[in-house]
Amino acid sequence: MSTNATIPAGTAPAPLTMAEVLRVPVMRRLWYAQLVSTFGDFLALFAVINFLTFHLNANAEQVTSLQIAYMGPIAVLGVLAGVFVDRWSLKPTLVASDIARACLCLLLLVAHSTMQFYAIMAAISVVSSFFGPAQGVAIRSVVPMHGLRSANSLMQQVMFGMRIVGPPLAGIMYTVLGARACYIGDSISFVCSGLLIASLAISRPALKAMEAKLDETSPQQPKGGIAAGLATIWTDMKQGISFIVHHAGLLFVILAFAAGMFVLGCFGPLIAVYVRDNLHESTKTYSIISAMIGVGMFLGVNLLNTVGKKLKNTTLVYSGLGGIGVGLCLLAGLPHLWAAIVANLTIGLAVGCIVVPATTLMQQETPPALMGRVGSTMMSVVFGAQILGLILSGQMANRLGVRLVFEYCAILLVILIAVGKLFMEPKPAQPSQP
Repeated sequence: MSTNATIPAGTAPAPLTMAEVLRVPVMRRLWYAQLVSTFGDFLALFAVINFLTFHLNANAEQVTSLQIAYMGPIAVLGVLAGVFVDRWSLKPTLVASDIARACLCLLLLVAHSTMQFYAIMAAISVVSSFFGPAQGVAIRSVVPMHGLRSANSLMQQVMFGMRIVGPPLAGIMYTVLGARACYIGDSISFVCSGLLIASLAISRPALKAMEAKLDETSPQQPKGGIAAGLATIWTDMKQGISFIVHHAGLLFVILAFAAGMFVLGCFGPLIAVYVRDNLHESTKTYSIISAMIGVGMFLGVNLLNTVGKKLKNTTLVYSGLGGIGVGLCLLAGLPHLWAAIVANLTIGLAVGCIVVPATTLMQQETPPALMGRVGSTMMSVVFGAQILGLILSGQMANRLGVRLVFEYCAILLVILIAVGKLFMEPKPAQPSQP
């Protein structure tokens, strides 16, 4: 049963803490499932990258291409996947996605070429493009509105926490047991996640009525035939996109989220070059500096529920964009080790201030019948921006230099803040004329 009861006007409840959100039984098991499957993802991805690098002698471009193959299907199929998520039952969609990914992970056991690894990772990503939006709908369905920020913080806490502890744990398992054990471990993690979700009662109340209301405002489609089915899918896609385009605040936070991920996409490949050429430091230093981003992200999502509890989502997004800009300016202007550590920590904190509020505002502002489409469109834009950053980072650095790329990214964020303040702020209600 959904906990999203209607709140009487003027009685806005205090935001729920993460501990209070975890007392919601369905949310607690969704969080456990996220914890298990995310660690499994780190196992498999770490093992594949190591196998490509040290056994197949893959170059930097081939390793980057693996990341693109892993994220690309979500960027391309996200908008389409949301249409089906809004039509399908939630629990079967989530469970089937986990079981399908468990089976696909086992195919890694028989992969021996770079292209085979690309194909399998892309197939896993195709299935994930359905799981992600469905999970977002499930959270919206079981967590009260005033608990959504804490719920999203919990889910992102898993992602960012695994960014810190995942690589060393995966490295130990890979070294001791080998790549095959990592692939099997990832498969088992998806099975465990699927079993946890299968034990839940998840529903979307009154979804039929909301769909009927949306259909009343949409052009009527001919019944029967493949052409009619495609036309219906296209209409559903346009409904989700149209909602985003005509909701200035939501459009802004999605663009802000995408800008942050674009910067991280550029930042990931270039920070190693920055450490080598500008700081003149070693691999050990690169590892420490890179870890600071994960530490900052983890701290950021936890601070949101203390320092930023009473701040608006849009205010937090502005702060996040500004924080990333400050970190980039530090890197560009002060090529020193201490500045690089502070800058990476600042960027991580700032990203946490964007991801959670953006996701929360999307869940709060989107009608339940459009949640899958809007959530998957946001995923598509964000992953597309990150892929674009990965693709452009090397070319931009070769032509401009790493520090200048950081400066241009900071300028991009300042422009986005200005655009948001000037054109995407909610307009104050006008007093009615007597």
